[in-house]
Amino acid sequence: MAPLHPHRAFWLIAATYVMVLFASAAPSPLYPIYQELWGFSSLTLTLVFAVYVVTMLMSLLTVGSLSDHIGRRPVLAVALVLLIASMVLFVAAQDVGTLLAARALQGLATGAAMGTLTATTVDLQPTARLGSTIIGAAPAFGLAAGVGVAGLLVEYAPAPRILVYEIILGFFAMLLAALLIIPETREREGFRSRRHLAVTLAPQVRVPREVRPVFFAAVPTLVATWSLGGLYLSLGSSVVARVFGVTNHGAAGLILFTFFASATITSLVITGRPSTVKQAVGYPTLAAGVLISLSGVLTEALPLYILGSIVAGSGWAATFLSAMDNITAATPPAQRGQVFSSVFVASYLAFSVPAVIAGVVLSHIGLRATIIGYVGYVLVVALFGAVLALLMRRAATRADRAIATIGDTGPRQPVAAGEP
Repeated sequence: MAPLHPHRAFWLIAATYVMVLFASAAPSPLYPIYQELWGFSSLTLTLVFAVYVVTMLMSLLTVGSLSDHIGRRPVLAVALVLLIASMVLFVAAQDVGTLLAARALQGLATGAAMGTLTATTVDLQPTARLGSTIIGAAPAFGLAAGVGVAGLLVEYAPAPRILVYEIILGFFAMLLAALLIIPETREREGFRSRRHLAVTLAPQVRVPREVRPVFFAAVPTLVATWSLGGLYLSLGSSVVARVFGVTNHGAAGLILFTFFASATITSLVITGRPSTVKQAVGYPTLAAGVLISLSGVLTEALPLYILGSIVAGSGWAATFLSAMDNITAATPPAQRGQVFSSVFVASYLAFSVPAVIAGVVLSHIGLRATIIGYVGYVLVVALFGAVLALLMRRAATRADRAIATIGDTGPRQPVAAGEP
C-alpha cells in the first residue's frame, strides 16, 4: 500500500495528537459519578489523578527518545494499542482498582505518544507556521473537546459511564489502521549495543548541550502554563459545583471548555508572530485572566469566572507557544523525540504535582484558600518567567549589537597598488 502524501499524513498525525489529549481529559467529568457510585474519598480521587501522571512521566523518561532510534511509526503504533486497551478497561471498570489500572495504562501510552507525536508533527509540517499552529492548538483543543464532549455525554447521553470511552476506542482503532499508510519520517538507526539500548531507556531527562540554554529558559513558561491547566482540570469541577452551584455535568464541562477553547482560538490567531510578541502578549494576559477568575471565585460571580477563564486561556496559548517556538527552532531533527519528551516531562510535572498537593491540602484549608494559594504560585512562576525572558532578550540584543560593531570596525582589506 502506497504511503500517504506527507501533507495528508501531517493532518492524520494532527488528528492523533488531538485524540490522545481528548482521551486524557475525558475522565474528568466522570470523576464525580465514580465517586458517588463507589463511595471513595477525595484523597482516592487525587490518587486516580496522580497515577495517570506518574505512569506517563515514567514513559516519557524511558521511551521518550526511542522514536529517534527505531522510527516514529513503531512507537506510535504501540502507544495506540495501549490506549485502546486502556479504553477497554474504562468500559469494563466496576471498582476503583480497575479505574486505577485503566488510568495507569493510559498514562503509559500517552507518555510514549506525546513526544513522538510532536516530533512527527515537526517532521511532516508543510510550513513552520502550520507546524507551530498544531503544536500550540492540538493540546488545548484536545483537552477542551475532552472535557466538553464528555460532560455533555454524561448529562444527556445513554450509558454515560461508558459511551465516551467506546467512541474514543473507535477513533483510536481507525487511527491505528491509518498509521499503516503514514510515511516514516525518521530513519531507523537502531542501537550500537545492548549498553546503548540500556542507556537510552534509562530514566532520565536528556537535552542536547546546544539546546539547553533555550530549554531551561523556557522551563518557567512551561511550569506556569501547565500548572494553570492542571488547576482547571483537577479543581475546576469542584469550583463550578461548590462555588457556583452548577450541578449539570454538561454545563460544568462547557464552563471548563471555555479556558481551553480560548487557548485553541488564540493559538490559531497568534501563530506566525515572533516568539517575543507572543511573550509580550502572553504573560500579562495570563496573569490578568487568573486574577479575574480568582475574583469570580471570591465574589461567587460565575460570569466573572468565565471571563477570566477566557482571558487566561488566551494567555496560556500565547505563552506556551512562545516557549515551543524557541525550543523547536533550536532542536536538530535527529533529537526531536528526545527534546520534546523532556518538554512534556517538565510540563506534566508542573501539571500534576501542584494539583496533587492542592487535592491533599483541600480538606485542611478549604477550597477558596486552596485556590488563592494555587493562583499565587502560578503568578509568581509566570513573573519569574517573564523577567527571565526579558533578560535573555536584552542579552541577545546586546550580543547582536556587539557582532554588528565588530563587523563595522573590523580590519579593512588591503588596498591594491594604484587604487585610491
